[in-house]
Amino acid sequence: MAIIDTSVDINAPIDRVWDIISDLDNEPKFWKGIKETRMISRDGNVVTREITIAFRDSKCMQKITLKPKDGGSLLEVNWDVKMSGLAGMFTGMIKKHIRNGTEQALESIKQKAENS
Repeated sequence: MAIIDTSVDINAPIDRVWDIISDLDNEPKFWKGIKETRMISRDGNVVTREITIAFRDSKCMQKITLKPKDGGSLLEVNWDVKMSGLAGMFTGMIKKHIRNGTEQALESIKQKAENS
């Protein structure tokens, strides 16, 4: 099991950021390596999703939290990655890949929100 926590400050209102992250049709523009997304729950500005990643169609849990911060927004993404069977020996590699992909996604979301 691997836990990944990432966040980014965005100089844009929460509503603008929410419009971007809730548009599942455009999600592939930001999130690479994701095959399928299934919404589990939404509680205010916290969304929990089950993500199927491209590596062996593994399922991971992702929590996205959006908070107001200094006239802008704080976007946090937390992953709970569990690789089963033989895939478990690749957990470290997968964790690094997901972290890099998440950091790139957050930067792309930030750019889109701040330049809209």
